[in-house]
Amino acid sequence: MANRAGLVVLCDRGGVNARGLLPNRMEGDFPRLVCHPCCVVGNGHYVDVVGGIPMKIGFLAMSGIRAHDQKLLKLGLTLPGVVERSQVVATLPSLGLLYLAAVTPPEHELHYFEAEADGSEPASVYTRDLVAISTFSAQVFEAYAIADRLRRAGVRVAMGGLHVSVQPEEALAHADYVIVGEGENVWPAVPVPRYDLLADRPYNRFTVQTSRGCPWRCDFCASNVMLRQKYRKRPVADVIRDIHEISRLRKRPFLEFADDNTFVEKEWGKELCRQLAPLRLKWFTETDISVADDPELLQWMRRARCRQVLIGLESPERSALDGLEMKTNFKARRWDTYFDAIREIQDHGITVNGCFILGLDGHTPEIFQEVLDFAQRAPLYDVQITILTPFPGTPLYDRLCREGRILQHERWDLCTLFDVNYQPKNMSVEQLREGLYWLTERLYSEDCLLRRRRPFFENLWRRHDSAFFEEAQEVALAV
Repeated sequence: MANRAGLVVLCDRGGVNARGLLPNRMEGDFPRLVCHPCCVVGNGHYVDVVGGIPMKIGFLAMSGIRAHDQKLLKLGLTLPGVVERSQVVATLPSLGLLYLAAVTPPEHELHYFEAEADGSEPASVYTRDLVAISTFSAQVFEAYAIADRLRRAGVRVAMGGLHVSVQPEEALAHADYVIVGEGENVWPAVPVPRYDLLADRPYNRFTVQTSRGCPWRCDFCASNVMLRQKYRKRPVADVIRDIHEISRLRKRPFLEFADDNTFVEKEWGKELCRQLAPLRLKWFTETDISVADDPELLQWMRRARCRQVLIGLESPERSALDGLEMKTNFKARRWDTYFDAIREIQDHGITVNGCFILGLDGHTPEIFQEVLDFAQRAPLYDVQITILTPFPGTPLYDRLCREGRILQHERWDLCTLFDVNYQPKNMSVEQLREGLYWLTERLYSEDCLLRRRRPFFENLWRRHDSAFFEEAQEVALAV
């Protein structure tokens, strides 16, 4: 724990234990005034952290990511599959802030806030003594502006998350406390997130984390900024405990597992599904293509009411996948199984949302037609297309900086996944933008949607699974 010009920086570089894991957005230790009675700092040395005077503490989540590309917005960035997922993410509560609330001592008064759609803060946040802000890179300038206004009004501010973990000095200009990294050492014993703080909010989806990290280490992945440890999974009983807490607050909630790759370990995944099945709750998660290798796992996923898996296919071209991961070549090696794997998963009544990144170094202007052809041939029930985005702290960002290919340095607000802020290798910036427009118009047209989705339902009907067919139709819009 270091103090710079009266500001506190808390980081996990030497092994911080925050008495709680704060997934994806808010990690590490918290200031002395609000920490649990004991935390670990540095090389495993314990220090006393007193609860202090009771405070009014706010947890402020930033709103959804907004693209800057005006032409893309005019084309209709709300078309299914493009911002369908972005809108879903925008309406999900910040699981990291709920974990932070869970490890805050009980003497403090807690309240959960969300920034307004225009990036401003609700007026009631000024009634707090301390506000913890969670943000992504694309929203960080709005978060800094809110933090500045709060501090001018005498409210102390703590900031954490992926962006400030790699840009702590930048964040120190706007916050009293900067929280860096993740609390690795207590992963098996994380508390129940404070879902009760959401009781009066109209969420129809709730996030639960079952595992953390991904073994494939793609160079573009922002999660690698903080998730530097090996793939970890939670005890299934703890996951079910969290879900029971959500069910206590909301009848029949739809669950979204906030994982990078849920089913890396297949036997653990089967046990998770076996315990999920009696709950009869619908859910969505992210995983990799290898989930198709285990028919028994797919059967258990279906019984447990999995409605969709999001899989990072990244490219329909094998050459573009080569070298994408830091330590393995998993996706390039699995490329020739893509079609069969997608069909196997969807044959089990689980839709696939295939994700493609446009503008990889191996891509030429032909990639846009190739993505369209692949999506229709598979056929993929849902498709997500994004622009290659150099998030700060990622190996991709470092490489593009070295190569002089970043167009506007420190324009974090362009880290939206839809704005181009680098020089593609085998096409111009304009070709990448125009290709995105072209593909968006065709991929999400009504005709293309029907052609991609109809086979899924027809297959269910042919298999005489009429009950599941009707239920799948009913939840398709929710997914």
